[in-house]
Amino acid sequence: MHALLAQARMELRLTLRSGEGLLVTLIIPPALLVFFAALHLAPSGYTRPVDFLFPSMLALAVMSIGLVSLGIRTAYERHYGVLKRLGATPLGRGRLLGAKILSVLAVEVLQVIILGSVAFFFGWRPTGAFAIALITLLLGTAVFASLGLLIAGTFRAETTLGLANGLYILFILLGGVAWPLDRLPGPIALVGILLPSNALATALRASLAPEPSWPFVQLGALVLWTALILLVARRTFRWE
Repeated sequence: MHALLAQARMELRLTLRSGEGLLVTLIIPPALLVFFAALHLAPSGYTRPVDFLFPSMLALAVMSIGLVSLGIRTAYERHYGVLKRLGATPLGRGRLLGAKILSVLAVEVLQVIILGSVAFFFGWRPTGAFAIALITLLLGTAVFASLGLLIAGTFRAETTLGLANGLYILFILLGGVAWPLDRLPGPIALVGILLPSNALATALRASLAPEPSWPFVQLGALVLWTALILLVARRTFRWE
């Protein structure tokens, strides 16, 4: 346990020391929240933009740390042989991956605090079922952290860099994060419905609504995505 926590602290420090990591994880989501909230554009069904935007930016934050930050940093650790060497130490591969996940969760706590503070400034007030929202965040973390590690352990570092950022933009534009899917053309909206970003954002909106509901379909989709990604990762992930 001591080795796991020590490595988790190191992973967290490495994340916070990275300028690119800070930009993606702790600056872009609140900056987008400020930008869109300042425009005062609320989708139909929302009286205040922040009620739509806050859950959306939470979903974006999870994607930022799991898919982009974790995925790219792990890919370059694999490229330079760091991943292989750490996995061969007494720490072991299992605890190394566990430490990475713990660092992701720690960053997410910071993201929730920052985004919650910004949303509060724009009029959001704590509502909804926080237990459901927490379950949703954990499942979303499982999906996008698994996806980030899958890409990092399968492709070259340069390919991972482009692929992770490309998927990140795709999830923002087509995955129900930047705007509702009903604003998109039919075929594109159909693709968006199937994306894990849509399941995460929709579930967070349902759980944080003034009258919350259990988003069973979206939670089930997140579980299926996690299982599918882990199944592929078992076959393709390489430590060197």
